[in-house]
Amino acid sequence: MTDYIQVWQCIGCGRIEAPQTCIGVCRDRKAFMVGKDDHERALAANAALQQQLERTRAMLLRFGRAEPKPGQWENSWRALQAQVQEALAMLASADGVKPPA
Repeated sequence: MTDYIQVWQCIGCGRIEAPQTCIGVCRDRKAFMVGKDDHERALAANAALQQQLERTRAMLLRFGRAEPKPGQWENSWRALQAQVQEALAMLASADGVKPPA
């Protein structure tokens, strides 16, 4: 869980609870900040999701290009179903959710 820290930031000079050279138009507004550790965890989670998205994209491209050979549509359909189940399992494992049966 990420904890936000409420701060007051000057809309003119950008000061956040620290003296800065002001350009003379200081007016504070409420802003929220997050700690460095929380931010780095969010960046790592985002990177992991981007990798998962790329793997899923590659699988979907493979599905879209699939063409059954004449007389082999049923075998192709079953292979495609197995690959879809694999993709769903991969997505579910990242979410901690059990894939549909």
